[in-house]
Amino acid sequence: MNTFIGKPIEILLVEDSPGDVRLTREALKEGKMLNTLNVVKDGVEAIDYLRRKEPFTRAVRPDLILLDLNLPRKNGVEVLAEIKNDPDLKRIPVVILTVSQSDEDIVKSYNFHANCFISKPVEYVKFIGIIKAIEDFWLTIVTLPQEEHGSR
Repeated sequence: MNTFIGKPIEILLVEDSPGDVRLTREALKEGKMLNTLNVVKDGVEAIDYLRRKEPFTRAVRPDLILLDLNLPRKNGVEVLAEIKNDPDLKRIPVVILTVSQSDEDIVKSYNFHANCFISKPVEYVKFIGIIKAIEDFWLTIVTLPQEEHGSR
């Protein structure tokens, strides 16, 4: 069980589709856990956010990352590889949330240590259900790593 009592769970959504951002925000708003959803729209912004580069110098370290694969400027697999190869970031759980159902994308994601791979359904009700299931599992059941002293 998570130990974030009273503290919002920080979620970074890396998603370039405004519709999917809106749906994710709506689903999490109805959720059980207090959370803060921060959104970046491409892979370059994601890495800048995580490394607190301009304009994200005041960014809060996420407890969970929801990462689309099909992103402009730097794709999700490249972002995942950078996160999992960075000693300061590699413990942040990364959930791949993408329309892809390609075996190649699934294998690449797990090869770069994605924590799970979820194909986004196109139907509204199913999409909302997936987001709620992610919240139930990752924010209610799983114990997430706490930010370490001296760490970002």
